[in-house]
Amino acid sequence: MARPGTRGRGQKTSDEPAGSAADRARADILEVATAEFAEHGFAGARVDEIAAKTQTSKRMIYYYFRDKEGLFTTVLEQGYRQMRALERGLDIDKLDPENAMRALVAGTFEYQAAHERFVRLVVVENIHRGAHLENTDIAGSLGSGALQTLGGVYERGVAAGVFRPGISILHLHMTISALSFFNVSNYATFSLIFNHDMRSPAALAERRDIVVETVLRYLRNP
Repeated sequence: MARPGTRGRGQKTSDEPAGSAADRARADILEVATAEFAEHGFAGARVDEIAAKTQTSKRMIYYYFRDKEGLFTTVLEQGYRQMRALERGLDIDKLDPENAMRALVAGTFEYQAAHERFVRLVVVENIHRGAHLENTDIAGSLGSGALQTLGGVYERGVAAGVFRPGISILHLHMTISALSFFNVSNYATFSLIFNHDMRSPAALAERRDIVVETVLRYLRNP
C-alpha cells in the first residue's frame, strides 16, 4: 500500500491529465509555485492559492508532488538544475582559460541577476537550514557538477601558466557565488541606504565587470 500522500505503483486518479497534457500541467504548477514560494516563503505560500492560479485541484498537486514539502523541494531542485544547465551551455571548452573563466563568472552573475526568484528560494531554504535539500538525492550531484565545471577551467589555466596553483575550487566557487548573490539578495536595502539603483542595466553591467575582474585578479599568476 502506498503511504499517505504518495502514489502507489500503477495508480491513476480519474482526473489526472494524460501524456503531454500532464507534462504541461506539472510545468504550470511548478511555474506558479516558484513565484508563490519566492514571494511568501515556505510557510507563507498556500497550496490552495497555487491550485487556484493553475486552475487545478489541491488533490492533483499532491498527486504530482506528494505534499507541500515535496512541491517546494521540486521547485528548489529545478532552480539549481537550470543554473547548472546554464554553465554547461556556455561552451567554455572552446575558449582559452581566462576567457572561459570570464564567461563562467559573468554567466553566474547574469543568471542570478535575471532570476531573483531563484535567489529568494535559496534564502528561504537557508532560513530552513537546508531541511528540504537535505532529504533529496541530488544535493551532492549539484555541488559536484558545479565544482567539476569550474575546476576544469581552473586546471587548464594553471597548466597554461595563466592561473596560480594552490587555489581551492570550493572557495573559488563560494567567492563567485557570494559576489553574484549579494547583488540580488541585498539590492533592496543597499539601494535605499546608498541611493544607488543596483538593478538598472548600467549598474548591472558595471557590477558584473567588477565581479569578473575581481575573480580574475585573484586567480592570475603574478
